[in-house]
Amino acid sequence: MIAGAASRRAAFLRRDAELNSRSYYESSLQRDAPLPPLQGAVRADVLVVGAGFSGLSAAIELARRGYRVAVLEAGRVCGGASGRNGGQTIAGFAGGQETFETQLGRADARIAWDMSLEALDLVDARIAEFGIECDRRFGYVYVADAPRKARALEAEFAQLERDYGFATTFARGPEVRGLIDSPRYCAAAYERRSGHLHPLKFGLGLLRAARGLGVQIFEHSTVHSLSRGAEVVARTDGGQVSAGFAVLAGNYSLEAHGPQLAPAINRRIMPVGTYILGTAPLGEALCRQLIPSDAAACDNNFVLDYYRCSADHRMLFGGRVSYSQTTPPDLQGVMRKRMERIFPQLRGTLVDFLWGGFVDISMNRAPDFGRVDSNIYYLQGFSGHGVALTGLAGQMVAQAIAGQAERFDLFARLQHRDFPGGSLLRTPSLVLGMAYYRLRDML
Repeated sequence: MIAGAASRRAAFLRRDAELNSRSYYESSLQRDAPLPPLQGAVRADVLVVGAGFSGLSAAIELARRGYRVAVLEAGRVCGGASGRNGGQTIAGFAGGQETFETQLGRADARIAWDMSLEALDLVDARIAEFGIECDRRFGYVYVADAPRKARALEAEFAQLERDYGFATTFARGPEVRGLIDSPRYCAAAYERRSGHLHPLKFGLGLLRAARGLGVQIFEHSTVHSLSRGAEVVARTDGGQVSAGFAVLAGNYSLEAHGPQLAPAINRRIMPVGTYILGTAPLGEALCRQLIPSDAAACDNNFVLDYYRCSADHRMLFGGRVSYSQTTPPDLQGVMRKRMERIFPQLRGTLVDFLWGGFVDISMNRAPDFGRVDSNIYYLQGFSGHGVALTGLAGQMVAQAIAGQAERFDLFARLQHRDFPGGSLLRTPSLVLGMAYYRLRDML
């Protein structure tokens, strides 16, 4: 059984590394030399497992408060979803406000919404404080490609303006081309609180900030076991970290990242593969024609497309999700067709990059934050809205460890269900479910 798990993990890591090797983000910068793996015994006040956005954010906030922090990362810092995503900083939550209103009530749903805007401000505060150059841009366009979806889009943003004071500019018919120059869309909503950035540059900026505050970070240090009690002990191949508190800030739905660390919360999230195509440089003029505001964009389909132009004027086009942890066949051909369907102007454009990775989604697509034990916290289920929300999550968990848990506990009150099917049938069940939603989008 152990040998089989190790073999699956090794195969997953090979596929994952091959996908990431074609990442535009990795190719557009030079990383520093890898940090050494954990060797021997380390004592800390707080152990953080996972060096993505949420783990680094928690480490920064804890170090500010005087805690000794050790971070264990299975691969490279921001080598997973944090360094591969679409780079979109988005207001709100992936599942909308309904879950918050139903479970928490309108007043606390408003508090959660305002905190999602605070998460955007926190991104910019850290960029300014730590001098992070990450191609930050503002503006976001939400689009609909059918009359039914246009009505849903308009109703959603009308409610956000009425109940939450969130104003957008709504466009219909030919007006849409002034926001996205595509023949595919019949409605669009535009707002300037959301935006986009280069996620890997941002993440490596957080890494430098954390190390500057004295945080110990160990790469290539997969946690194989986590002993609970008054003192938490995490063991890797090379050593162990003992601490009074732990923060689990990795994607524990993936075989590679040790779901055995927290099996109870593992059942509540699902790994979803998402893929991004990066074109050859298009030139500033064409990029401004396609997206005049230089905003990021996504549609409101259940299986959605999302895209933006990079600082060096490439189209970064994402979509084509996978629920089986395997790379879809003819990925480049499929992605190119999706892009050209939206932007016929890009037919025949060269593709320089094609990469992917996994995000964890919850059943209701609301974030899943909470405690495994009184001294073990977890952050998961960002469901595609993690670029901004992870920073706030790290700040809230640091506040909770320091004894100010009100903000963290607002999110911890959200109830989450396990994905159906158990360990063997969970993925096939989701594949069938997503096939239904994909068919709905097509019809």
